[in-house]
Amino acid sequence: MSDATEALFAYGTLQYPDVQREQFGRLLSGAVDGLSGFRKGRIVITDPEVVRKSGETHHPVLTPSEDRSHRIDGTLYCITKNELEAADRYEAEDYERQRVRLESGKEAWVYVAAPGLQME
Repeated sequence: MSDATEALFAYGTLQYPDVQREQFGRLLSGAVDGLSGFRKGRIVITDPEVVRKSGETHHPVLTPSEDRSHRIDGTLYCITKNELEAADRYEAEDYERQRVRLESGKEAWVYVAAPGLQME
């Protein structure tokens, strides 16, 4: 896609084909990558539309870790600015978008736990 200018690292439901079709209107192609220095937890999703799209009431969420050996597997996607805004709407108030450097050396956006978020 020629206007794809944003790098997004996904580790949860944004990797699901059904979520991508609903949120972006297409299937994304990406590359396997990893992120060090984060831990994965789970949160309860209360937005019925997000539950409908993902088919899940609990989603993964990342929090920073002091231990660089903690590692998250995921997929690096190249998307448009409009698609990044669509991802922001999907992740809503439970997540905060941050820039990170992936294990590949590439920089990307990733969604992490919003401040004050209660995890299971």
